[in-house]
Amino acid sequence: MKNHFWVLLFLCFLSFQLSFSLSPDGVTLLSLKSAIDQSSAGSVFSDWNENDPTPCHWSGISCTNISGFPDPRVVGIAISGKNLRGYIPSELGSLAYLRRFNLHNNNLYGSIPVQLFNATALHSLFLYGNNLSGSLPPSICDLPRLQNLDLSNNSLTGSLPDDLKNCKQLQRLILAKNKLSGKLPAGIWPVLENLVQLDLSANDFEGPIPNDLGELQSLSGTLNISFNHLSGRIPKSLGNLPVTVSFDLRNNNLSGEIPQTGSFANQGPTAFLNNPQLCGFPLQKSCKGSSDSQQETQSSAPESDKNKRKGLSPGLIILISVAHAAGVAIIGLVIVYIYWRKKDSHGGCSCTGKGKFGGNEKGKLCSCLCINGFRNEDSEIEDQAKSERAKCEGELVAIDKGFSFELDELLRASAYVLGKSGLGIVYKVVLGNGVPVAVRRLGEGGEQRYKEFVTEVQAIAKVKHPNIVKLRAYYWAPDEKLLISDFISNGNLATALRVLYN
Repeated sequence: MKNHFWVLLFLCFLSFQLSFSLSPDGVTLLSLKSAIDQSSAGSVFSDWNENDPTPCHWSGISCTNISGFPDPRVVGIAISGKNLRGYIPSELGSLAYLRRFNLHNNNLYGSIPVQLFNATALHSLFLYGNNLSGSLPPSICDLPRLQNLDLSNNSLTGSLPDDLKNCKQLQRLILAKNKLSGKLPAGIWPVLENLVQLDLSANDFEGPIPNDLGELQSLSGTLNISFNHLSGRIPKSLGNLPVTVSFDLRNNNLSGEIPQTGSFANQGPTAFLNNPQLCGFPLQKSCKGSSDSQQETQSSAPESDKNKRKGLSPGLIILISVAHAAGVAIIGLVIVYIYWRKKDSHGGCSCTGKGKFGGNEKGKLCSCLCINGFRNEDSEIEDQAKSERAKCEGELVAIDKGFSFELDELLRASAYVLGKSGLGIVYKVVLGNGVPVAVRRLGEGGEQRYKEFVTEVQAIAKVKHPNIVKLRAYYWAPDEKLLISDFISNGNLATALRVLYN
């Protein structure tokens, strides 16, 4: 009997030794396997064999060699999107070299064990998209290297702990879509000098926005505190945030006028929607109190000061600029139209043939100009008798020095009518080099009007806008005036406006 006893004892001891052939990190990981409902695990843990000497070949596990240890140590757990149902075991906190813990988009429940934060090498904790409950452990910032914390889309409750100020290395704090409540604490944000992303949206936070939230100078991307119950005025200090930061303050109870300093100038109306008591630019809701006081101040201030304080929207400024440019062009055309209307009171010359620049019997160049096809379309051309009475020469002037052509080339070019109005006829003329131009024939005004005509044309030429056709050259004579501009083949103004507003 004694011999049998010792044999049995030896076998038990041998079995004990074999069961612990797996490294300590591997034994700890088995606690995670046992915490998961295997009916939901599928094949996730199929290669997690307890008889292996190391877990470094298991699915979702990564290891690295650490000096002073004979076996590689576990540094990463990444099992995400597997619909695992279970809880997070507290034993995982003994993984002293665990750096990345990623179990997002599963069905984990229960609270986050405080023992997990004994794994002081953790720098990334991704547990979003689960059903974790309980409060945010204050000891979470006992992790001195924590950089990324994403616990969004869970069922966490409670308030933000003041101990968050101890997370000095934190770069991303994402707690959106939970049930966190209370006030946003002041005093912790200036300490988070490395924070680049903050998302506290879709919670139950209330009270005012802390002023020192504007001291997050390392922030980039979006400051998202939307879909909460925050109230009070928007702190002007948020304007101190970098200009690249976008605000998302939607769906709160904020009130008062939106500040107009710093980063606020870069925000669109979407950032402030669904705050019924919020007003001011860029919202389409004016602040009555501020507008009344502004009107009183403006009534007693000099006109120049009024204009400085009267804010104009960018769209209105653009509209005024375009209208001003168009007005200058129209004034110029009206003036030359007046010249043309005086045609009957001045002698002039005209052409009797196509494509030739007429002359008088003394051999001087007459001031009229015929472009091939113009004469047949223009019912206003005078007879040869009047042209013989002309006493002056015409002049073709190129406004754009890089756009030049000879007068004879213009005379010989083929042309056809694009349109006709009270301001003259517009032709499309194709030059010898194949370049099409638009020529507007304005008629005649009188020799004494030359300087006024040139002044108006030069004023029109100075108007530079992508939506206004560029004037290239002009021709002046007492009985013939032409404006040569780019030919635009993109339809008419009505079509352009229809495309713009549809």
